[in-house]
Amino acid sequence: MAATGDADETQLQEMEEEAVMENEMDSDEEEGLGIENSDDETDNSSEDEKENEAEIQRLEEQLSINAFDYNCHVDLIKLLRQEGELPRLRKARQKMSELFPLTEEIWLDWLKDEIHLTEEEPNREKVYELFETAMKDYICPEIWVEYAQYSIGGMGLPGGIEKVRSIFERALTAVGLHMTKGATVWEAYREFENAILATVQPPPGSVPTREQQELLNAQLERIHTLFRRQLSIPLMDMDGTYAEYEEWSDQGVSDTVSQKYKGALQEMEKSKPYEETLMIAEPPKLAEYQTYIDYEQKEGDPARIQIIFERALSENCLVPDMWAKYTKYLDRQLKIKDLVLSSHDRAVRNCPWTMGLWKNYLLALERHGADHHTISDVFERALNAGFIQATDYVNIWEAYLDYLRRRVDFSKGESTLTLESSRELEELRAAFTRSLDYMKQDVEERFSESGDPSCTIMQVWAKIEALHCKNMQKARELWDSIMTKGNAKFANMWLEYYNLERSYGDALHCRKALHRAVQCTSDYPEHVCEVLLTFERVEGSLEDWDAAVQKTETRLNRVNEQRAKVTEKEAHVARQVEEKTEQRRRAKADKKNQKKGQKGSRPGEKRKAEDKDYEDEWGEESEQPPKRHRREGDQGFRGGCGGAEEFMGTESGLFGRRAPPGRRQEPPGTKRGQQVAPATVWKTQEDDPELRKDDCSVFISNLAFTMEDPEKRLKQLFEPCGPVQSVRPVYAAKGFRGYCYVQFEGKASVVEALKMDRQEVEGRPMFVSPCVDKNKNPDFKVFKYNTNLEKHKIFISGLPFSCTKEQLEELCKVHGTIKDIRLVTNRSGKPKGLAYVEFGDEAQASQAVLKLDGTVLQEHTLSVAISNPPRRNTADKPGFSRPMGAMMPRSMVYGSRGKGRTQLSLLPRSLHRQTGSESKAENGTAPKPTGGASGDAGIKAQTKPLSNSDFAKMLFKK
Repeated sequence: MAATGDADETQLQEMEEEAVMENEMDSDEEEGLGIENSDDETDNSSEDEKENEAEIQRLEEQLSINAFDYNCHVDLIKLLRQEGELPRLRKARQKMSELFPLTEEIWLDWLKDEIHLTEEEPNREKVYELFETAMKDYICPEIWVEYAQYSIGGMGLPGGIEKVRSIFERALTAVGLHMTKGATVWEAYREFENAILATVQPPPGSVPTREQQELLNAQLERIHTLFRRQLSIPLMDMDGTYAEYEEWSDQGVSDTVSQKYKGALQEMEKSKPYEETLMIAEPPKLAEYQTYIDYEQKEGDPARIQIIFERALSENCLVPDMWAKYTKYLDRQLKIKDLVLSSHDRAVRNCPWTMGLWKNYLLALERHGADHHTISDVFERALNAGFIQATDYVNIWEAYLDYLRRRVDFSKGESTLTLESSRELEELRAAFTRSLDYMKQDVEERFSESGDPSCTIMQVWAKIEALHCKNMQKARELWDSIMTKGNAKFANMWLEYYNLERSYGDALHCRKALHRAVQCTSDYPEHVCEVLLTFERVEGSLEDWDAAVQKTETRLNRVNEQRAKVTEKEAHVARQVEEKTEQRRRAKADKKNQKKGQKGSRPGEKRKAEDKDYEDEWGEESEQPPKRHRREGDQGFRGGCGGAEEFMGTESGLFGRRAPPGRRQEPPGTKRGQQVAPATVWKTQEDDPELRKDDCSVFISNLAFTMEDPEKRLKQLFEPCGPVQSVRPVYAAKGFRGYCYVQFEGKASVVEALKMDRQEVEGRPMFVSPCVDKNKNPDFKVFKYNTNLEKHKIFISGLPFSCTKEQLEELCKVHGTIKDIRLVTNRSGKPKGLAYVEFGDEAQASQAVLKLDGTVLQEHTLSVAISNPPRRNTADKPGFSRPMGAMMPRSMVYGSRGKGRTQLSLLPRSLHRQTGSESKAENGTAPKPTGGASGDAGIKAQTKPLSNSDFAKMLFKK
């Protein structure tokens, strides 16, 4: 140890002169660079300077418009530092520091610049103040080490050594428990004390005096203490520190120190898995830090809980939930005033848009006895923070008004209030008035809503006036104002007013309030009438009772009449919708019959009588595809299946009816009479409906019509989900319809199959939904996306069609934890330029909206907002079909130009009804029915039964 002291004898002088030498070297280097630049100055450099100056002026102008543009501050500081504009650079940094907490990199650059500029001793105090300001933003070991090393340069001043030691002790308190970086502070502290030790050791060969020996022993004890303190704390690489202590100490390591070291080593081994997880995790590591915090809270060491919270916040400073958890822990557990209030202040500076943090800050200030001026200043800062919801302003006003109300001493009544209490009461009333004006002017202009539709602030004011001030006149005026803001139709508002009168008013005003409630209430008039009658039973006279009965009966009769009219109107609308739907169905049926007639009747073809008879009974629907039933959202039958509906398409064969005995079903697309190989005969799927199990099945839709062998393809696709019992594709006359049913052997497979929803199959998103019988469950809905306000999710529009999930995640992950990303596509799988991004909480989504709205991505300007999907209208509901066909004119059934000559008529010419007059159509004559004998004769001729020979004669009549 003595030899080590001899070798380090000059170390202290080197540490003192290090800062001065660096400043001289830097100044020489700057001078040399200045000479070189002056010699090599060119027109290009001057042009660059002009461009940079123009950019600096643009950024300063932009900040004058919006001072809260964080990125603009950063860009301005970079340019000013590049140009060497030191006064403007210092001013820009100060402005940004007033608005935002600065990151570790910005602070280190600022501190190093100021240290290099400081050459005179009196200016060191300004640098000390700057370091103290930096300490208030984040707990950063690097800044603490830089602070301590800078202070070493001034230890030659009076009290300089003690100042250095106090800074090191503060650094150990702040970051000494940092598992991975705390050892750096300990080692720097020990290095400083070793340098002091070298100055107090006596020269070799000399005998120290008593005072010298005492100084030497005291310094040695300081170093021993530092080693013992460090070895008792769980830190990474503790074994190296223990080995260094064994080598340094002449007396060895005591058993007490060894036992503490082993205990700390065990704690370090417990925490090591969490540290390793943090080391390999990608930023922001929010989930990993939360797991680590939960572990430390179970262990219960307040200092270690605090340091892990600080570490998490340094990497997740824009996460309001983390700040809320930290400040809540400090409020309830540590309760140290300086620590609590500084943490609350840091929280609102990092997340000023979060109302809850401001509200907790106000409560903490009041809890720790802050003066009224300080609390009022914080509240004013909150009003200018820029909340994203109107209700946030209501809540912050309520918190401040609660504080002002608690300041007033109402214990002796308003008439006996002291002068100070009277002044506080007037301030409370003035604050209530200001809050109402603020909500009406500022909030409504910004959000187009007051945020306080129930007038909770006015209700609280009225209760304070009635309860504490005994001023019922003022309370009634406030309630009159509440009712005029659209609340008179709500029964609960009238009952609140009635209860206030009941508690602090008189029976006369109670009766007036209930009579007005009976007259105005529209949501629950029966309940208000019952309250009025109950009140008159207890309080009123016979005349009052008769008046109440008459008023309630008149009101209820009027309400019942209005409800009957509404019900009748709704029924009328329902009938109209039903009639239009029926008209549309009939129009479609007529159109199908015409198409059937065109396909089924060709000149020159003869039919046998038995075929004709068969077609009379079955041919009406023989050429029609299975009827399409509209589903949830009408998206490719996406909405489940049902026994009845599936039976229509698959169980009854191709045409939706059972074939007559002896007539075999043919595969789709096979001509009548064509020979079909046995291997290609089309088979019905699951002929026995009882074998089907909806709870073990899924409905597949939006498949490609051109899919080859869908049964085999889908069975291979869904086999990883579990054993497939059957695959039932649905066919039409032209082939595969694009949807099918997959039945598994167990219910567990259905859950896995539903996870394959929207998986791309042959270039199209495949829709997978539960198989539910709509006849048994008419209210079942498959639409899985919410249609209400989703505060934790953002909606992005204007995306380039080439944007991928990975690109979108890279863009959004800097603003919070991303739980899910959904790119909106059409039925063919092509993107629509829209996306939904779900964050971990509301605050992250709100921050993402503020930062991403207006961002340019691949030359596309993005529009970002909180997800608030529009409600689905009636036309999207299951079972509803738009009656557009029923509203079309009859002549439009055949097309926009009527029934043209290209549409062959299957009715023999001899059976055409002859009319007296013809109206000319664009493509020929259109027969128009007329009255008279000829018309009647035509009708009789149409209704007269004809034989097969009669039809043959008419077809081939020349």
